[in-house]
Amino acid sequence: MQNNHKALWDDCLHLIRQNVTEQTFKTWFEPIVFESYDEAQKTVLVQVPSPYIYEYLEQYYVRLMAWSLQKSFNANVRLTYRLVTDKENKKEQQWESDGPSDIDAPQPTTRGNKSPTVLDAAMPQDLNPQLDPKKDFEHFIEGDSNKLPRTVGLSIAEHPGKSTFNPFFVFGPSGCGKTHLINAIGVQCKTMYPKKRVLYVSARLFQVQYTDSVRQNTTNDFINFYQTIDVLIVDDIQEWVSSPRTLDTFFHIFDHLFRLGKQIILASDRPPVDLAGVKERLLTRFSCGLIAELEKPNVQLCIDILESKCRRDGLKIPAEVIQFIANTANGSVRDLEGVLNSLMAYSIVYNTKIDMHLAERVIKRAVKVDNHPLTIDDILEKVCQHFGVTQQQVVSKSRKRDYVQVRQVSMYLAQKYTKMPASRIGQLIGGRDHSTVIHSCATIEKRLKVDKAFVNELNSIENSFKLKR
Repeated sequence: MQNNHKALWDDCLHLIRQNVTEQTFKTWFEPIVFESYDEAQKTVLVQVPSPYIYEYLEQYYVRLMAWSLQKSFNANVRLTYRLVTDKENKKEQQWESDGPSDIDAPQPTTRGNKSPTVLDAAMPQDLNPQLDPKKDFEHFIEGDSNKLPRTVGLSIAEHPGKSTFNPFFVFGPSGCGKTHLINAIGVQCKTMYPKKRVLYVSARLFQVQYTDSVRQNTTNDFINFYQTIDVLIVDDIQEWVSSPRTLDTFFHIFDHLFRLGKQIILASDRPPVDLAGVKERLLTRFSCGLIAELEKPNVQLCIDILESKCRRDGLKIPAEVIQFIANTANGSVRDLEGVLNSLMAYSIVYNTKIDMHLAERVIKRAVKVDNHPLTIDDILEKVCQHFGVTQQQVVSKSRKRDYVQVRQVSMYLAQKYTKMPASRIGQLIGGRDHSTVIHSCATIEKRLKVDKAFVNELNSIENSFKLKR
């Protein structure tokens, strides 16, 4: 019987293939492996190689997949994904597809950019908290830079409005994890107190809602709605500094909630004292609870975050690649996640393993920092450009004198400007061993002592790096 169901699944894939490009099909659908079909539950179980594929399919192709399953199986079939994260210990993750009906169905209390009304306030059980369930405390890795805010945040979630940490004001640079932390507080609070009205809102959306209420003459309804919230979480409040009317309206909401002992959580890229344009009466209220700074994560915390994400997503990335990303991502959690997602996408699309060479390429395109570390690709590109040869010729097995010279210069500069060991440099420049790199460096150093013209050539190449020798 399972063979028949496998044939139906193949029919489903055939329908999908007719409605997407060949590249799209090979990238996102071909890696899916049919496992079984539950007749009673009308559920198809498939295996996917990574959570990235599952999330991408659910975001962009859930309607197409539901339609093709219904056509093939002649029934409303649900789809369940399985990912094996550790074959030896038989560990796996499993997700059930949300389905297009859930995605497309309107939420009764989600009104987009329109202002909430008192009718919304009358239905507390239906309030959508607008929280991301993936941004919880379990995935908020603790380190020296966030230990205090994380500890306080967890305490607030367990006792909202009943601690001295009200309001809780979190500030820090972009990418340090502020949004994750305040979202985690909301998720934990909603888990422990399901009946509490918890709401996460960005400062920009709050302002749009307020502007909309003014236009429709429903400002009182807008204020009344927000005054019914038990735990109000507002992100990026620095965006209000040039909006005095929004700030005045928020003052009345803040004052009401604070007097009732409701929990208020605010996040900004700067401390209250630096919020120019905000009136003193509101600044004093922002500062009367606890102000906590989230610093950029240090290298060790970046490594811990990367390793945690790899375990969660079933990724296998060499330790040296993780170390390289942690040293390069400029202390930004957002950059760390972006680099990992890019590595995963490159690996899937080009069917290649994740190694240092791929990491260098991705970092170069994904992370913008002022003092970007020099990579092997950067060095090869400049050296080859100077001597008029191609990188393919340099990394080839050819012993032609011109290619050997460029190869030796590249290895010498790589050892000088990167922290890589000789063995890694050799692997990335044509798959040579460490002894070849050592010999090349020694050869270049000897020549520099006797050949002034060669010294000038090397200076010219190094100047193109915008670095001093």
